Amino acid sequence: MQEARDRMQDVGCRMQNAGGRRTGLLEEGVAMKRMLLLGMLILALVVVAGCAAGPNELARSPREGGKVAGFWQGLWHGFISPFTFVASLFTDNVSIYEVHNNGGWYNFGFLLGAATILGGSGGGAARTRKSGRTN
Repeated sequence: MQEARDRMQDVGCRMQNAGGRRTGLLEEGVAMKRMLLLGMLILALVVVAGCAAGPNELARSPREGGKVAGFWQGLWHGFISPFTFVASLFTDNVSIYEVHNNGGWYNFGFLLGAATILGGSGGGAARTRKSGRTN
């Protein structure tokens, strides 16, 4: 019984300081939440950094035929990317992305082709705007 009174007295002392304000448990909870939030933020940053793409060592080097893929081939690969993705699930001979490319222009063409064939983001915005109108 005496032990329970001592614990309650300890809690009461932590809840009020000399000025009569409530402190202790409430501030500890806020500090704990801040530490948890900081820990989660650091973990998220580490996970995102681990997913960052590395350099393409084969960029600007020709493939067996002696060619380097450029903008137009990137555009074509972007157009057919949904189909090559499905094919790549069943065979090791098909890949979505040509690693022997000229860098930025191939990447731009690939993204432009993929955005065109997959719908991009502009079409969804236009549909939302039209559906929100009243006549």
